[in-house]
Amino acid sequence: MPKVVILPHADLLPEGGVYDATPGETILNVALRNGIDVEHACEKSCACTTCHCVVREGFDSLAESSELEDDMLDKAWGLEPESRLSCQALVTDEDLTVEFPRYTVNHAREH
Repeated sequence: MPKVVILPHADLLPEGGVYDATPGETILNVALRNGIDVEHACEKSCACTTCHCVVREGFDSLAESSELEDDMLDKAWGLEPESRLSCQALVTDEDLTVEFPRYTVNHAREH
């Protein structure tokens, strides 16, 4: 069973963690299933960048991102070559190490 390592994040997961994943499950669903409150303003429909993550290890095991995901990622804060929307990136049979950036861009949230 593949593992998803989520690196420490001051607000989401100060200690970081290692979680079991099922191949075909999204990175976001692994996090949510384990009580990690990753923002996902568009309800996983690939219409925002609030669930943006950077895949630090295992990136090449993921299927290529879609054109729609790439268009969304262009709007993400802190974009890196290994950036993905965690609602779109499907775990395969390889372990992943993931980092959620400190900030997200959420145009829908009211302050």
